[in-house]
Amino acid sequence: MVKVKDLKWKQDMRVSELVDSYEHIGFQSVELQRASEVIVKMKKDSAKVFLTFTSNMVTSGLRGFFAQLIELGIADVIVTTVGGLEEDIMKATGEDFQIGSFQTDDVELHEKGINRVGNLFIKNESYMNFESLIERILKQLYEKQKHWAVSEMLREIGLMLDDENSILCQAAKNNVPIFCPAITDGAFGFHLYLFQQDHPDFMVDVVKDFGNILFASSFDDRKGVIALGGSISKHHAILSTLLNGGAEYAVYMTTAHRTSGSMSGANTNEAKSWGKVKDESDVATVIGDVSITFPLAMIHALDELAEDGILESLKKNIEDNGVAK
Repeated sequence: MVKVKDLKWKQDMRVSELVDSYEHIGFQSVELQRASEVIVKMKKDSAKVFLTFTSNMVTSGLRGFFAQLIELGIADVIVTTVGGLEEDIMKATGEDFQIGSFQTDDVELHEKGINRVGNLFIKNESYMNFESLIERILKQLYEKQKHWAVSEMLREIGLMLDDENSILCQAAKNNVPIFCPAITDGAFGFHLYLFQQDHPDFMVDVVKDFGNILFASSFDDRKGVIALGGSISKHHAILSTLLNGGAEYAVYMTTAHRTSGSMSGANTNEAKSWGKVKDESDVATVIGDVSITFPLAMIHALDELAEDGILESLKKNIEDNGVAK
């Protein structure tokens, strides 16, 4: 058994050193250190990694970190919700979000045309600019072809963007598919509906895309899931791994608890009962704010992967396979 050891600060302490020390502290710090090690094992084992996250994480400053992980070859498949894609496009085209307060007067914000996501503020103007842009994008898509699977449409949109911090842009450049099963659940979906009223032959095919995520991995692939938050993005990924034999590795990070019986709160052990995660898999569930827990765990993992030469190998693999033109 691992002994409890006292945490000690030292000047210029690295993130990796801090996370290493978590193994000996107890409570959720132990699980966070474990999560980081599971991520390292995924990549060393050449597992196909499904990275899932909800839209609020793209609202935050994690957006550029997700894009960087795609560029580094950490994520092989992305599953997310449509709000994050909208906000990725907004930020890629110059929109700024502000940090405010959880205690702000929301009636006053509404009168000022500001929308609150926790303690982050988004102006109505940003959505208006997005809506004007998406109309032009849909016209370009329609001129190219009439029938799109969701992930194929998102790749095409990513190729239209020029921002290294954009999730859509990096995914398109590096041939990483993005799946969004609830594509209509936001402003994007509303404009898809409006566009289809004037162009009845325009089709965005969610069912076809379910086949695409199934074929993104196979029964023979070793599979890993990093699920940040819950929602449909988490379930869509682990459902696809279930139908391909289950995942060998899984890291869940969430603020929800298993006692709710929800998908968001379901831990990796519960996933084993469904076969979504294999019985003998390496797993970790971290309860806490992902804006804190994920950077710590992931930076520790990146440092270890860099020291072992894995990041360099991933980069070479991306170069050998070529990037999207």
